[in-house]
Amino acid sequence: IFEFVTEEGLSIDMAQPETMTAIEVDGPTHYLKCKEKQRGVENGRTKFKSRLLRQLGWSVIHIPYFEWDALTDAATQEAYLQSKTKGE
Repeated sequence: IFEFVTEEGLSIDMAQPETMTAIEVDGPTHYLKCKEKQRGVENGRTKFKSRLLRQLGWSVIHIPYFEWDALTDAATQEAYLQSKTKGE
């Protein structure tokens, strides 16, 4: 399901409610503006939402935009998604 809203009103980019698995596709607005070598520091809002979802029993998988953008083709993207979701 794309753009799922929990009973508590939290919006999830993609969800599998049966297993309570949330996939959050995190664009640039989910991160602090830091030096290039520090890229990937989640902002408070993103951390708080993940913490809330986990407290509600959800497994949360993050797909950072800078990791996704570095993938060059569909096969690489599929392998990346499989590695991120392995064990969920």
